[in-house]
Amino acid sequence: ATKVYYSMYGHVEKLAEEIRKGAASVEGVEAKLWQVPETLPEEVLGKMSAPPKSDVPIITPDQLTDADGLVFGFPTRYGMMAAQFKAFLDATGGLWRSQQLAGKPAGLFFSTGSQGGGQETTALTAITQLVHHGMIFVPIGYTFGAGMFEMEKVKGGSPYGAGTFAGDGSRQPTELELEQAFHQGKYIAAITKKLKGGAA
Repeated sequence: ATKVYYSMYGHVEKLAEEIRKGAASVEGVEAKLWQVPETLPEEVLGKMSAPPKSDVPIITPDQLTDADGLVFGFPTRYGMMAAQFKAFLDATGGLWRSQQLAGKPAGLFFSTGSQGGGQETTALTAITQLVHHGMIFVPIGYTFGAGMFEMEKVKGGSPYGAGTFAGDGSRQPTELELEQAFHQGKYIAAITKKLKGGAA
């Protein structure tokens, strides 16, 4: 299972790492992290106070075909995926023409600045990308159990996938949000393994 993400301030990257750990906890599953290329110049990133990128390798579209399952993560921009991730998916035209990603299970996770900022609309609008590639969308539904019904604490995520609230950028993913991300990785890895023909 491969986790592909874009993260400007590190919130999505933290979720991605937990999803990777969750996937790797399933016997026989190898989980890899990749980030999509940055499209903004260093000067602009500097003005936005974006920290330097981590040493997680940059993915090319063709490398998507190596994965048995994929989990895509990105921050929200006005209720939809960030332009950097959309630009990466726009570069997958060759894979789309040959439908090389068709039948692969794929999940989604995200970060928004506020509670009404697109935890569900970002997933809903991202599903169109999966549909055109013929991928199988794997939501987590309510399989996370009691954590899905938390009402006392602020918690990102939804039945569509794990999520976090970044606020002004200073809020970091909470323990519960990280637990949900771990669960998502484990859940999708198990489904990916079943589709490959192995007992999960």
